[in-house]
Amino acid sequence: MTISTALLSDRPSLGEEVHGILLARLMSQEIPAGERLAIDVLARDLGVSQTPVRAALIRLEAEGLVVRRHNVGFSAAPMPSADRLRQFYEFRLLLEPEATAMATVAMSAAETDALREAINEMTAALRDADPSAMSGRFGLADLRFHDRIATGSGNALIVEALGRLRQPMQMFRLRFTADLREQALREHELIFERIAARDADGAAAAMRDHLTQSRSRFEPFYQALT
Repeated sequence: MTISTALLSDRPSLGEEVHGILLARLMSQEIPAGERLAIDVLARDLGVSQTPVRAALIRLEAEGLVVRRHNVGFSAAPMPSADRLRQFYEFRLLLEPEATAMATVAMSAAETDALREAINEMTAALRDADPSAMSGRFGLADLRFHDRIATGSGNALIVEALGRLRQPMQMFRLRFTADLREQALREHELIFERIAARDADGAAAAMRDHLTQSRSRFEPFYQALT
C-alpha cells in the first residue's frame, strides 16, 4: 500500500506535510532500508518543489532514518547492527524512565489528552487489514506517544536525544505480529494510566518495564544480525 499524498491537505505547513509522508513510508518500509531517495523523483511524486523534500530529508537524516553520502545523495538508513540495537536500548533505559517521571509532573491536561489520542490511534491501527499500513500507523502513533512524553519533560536535550533514536526501533516493525503489538499497546496504556494519575514513580517504572519488554521482543532479531 502506498502512503497517500492526501495527507498534504491536512497539515499546517508544507515542510511538515512532506516530512510526515516520508516518515510514514520509511516506518512502514514502503521505502525499504538502503533505497536511494532522489529529491527530484520524490518532489514529482508528491507534487511539490524540491525545497520541502530536501528539508524533510535533512530532518530525517538528523533523526537517523536517512543517510547522506557525498556524490550519492540521500538513501534510507541501512539495518542497524546487533550491537547498535543493544546500545540503543541501554541508552533509552537510562534516559526515558526519568523523562517520563519529569513529564508526569509537568504535563498539562491537554498534553495528557494527546497521549490518550496516540493510544487511540494505536488501537485503531490494529484493526487495519493491510499489514504494511497497520505497521506504519501503529509505528507513527507509538512514535507520537514517546515524543509527547519527551516534550512533556520540558527538557529540550531529552527531546533531541530521544529523537535521534527512532531508526533502530522502526527497522523491524513489519516483523512484529499482531499479538506483539497488542502487548506493546497494553504497556503504553499502563504508562498513560500512571501519568494521568500523576504517579511519577509508577510512570517511570511502567516505562522501564515497557522498554525491557520491547528489548526482549527485539532479541530474536539481534540473533539474526549476529
